[in-house]
Amino acid sequence: MLKIFSDGGSRGNPGPSAYGLVVTENGNTIYEEAEYLGIRTNNYAEYRGLIAGIRKAIELGAEEAEFVMDSQLVIRQMRGEYRVKAPELIELHRDATALSSMIPKVRFTDVRRSELLMPRADELVNRELDRSQP
Repeated sequence: MLKIFSDGGSRGNPGPSAYGLVVTENGNTIYEEAEYLGIRTNNYAEYRGLIAGIRKAIELGAEEAEFVMDSQLVIRQMRGEYRVKAPELIELHRDATALSSMIPKVRFTDVRRSELLMPRADELVNRELDRSQP
């Protein structure tokens, strides 16, 4: 099973934003990625990190994947517990839902920022923001 830890952040809301993700298999890190997204909201960056993680899981042929984030909002929207109201997130949610349906067994888990590999995903976000900003 793959476990994908993703985080998104913006400096300002909206502001310069990025996501970071860490993919593990059997507890071993097998892939890391970060991308600068331009001027966006924090929730936009969180969704883009999740979508990047889902795409990577599909690329790796995952039959089972757990997506772990510190964004309670995004995770609860993906589990259907919260409605998606923000216009900029509706399409991202639709994309994430469609992509995740391509993986036979999927779980969405929210954790505290300090748990598991979330600090590493956050570090990737901040490194990308530092690198991409003038």
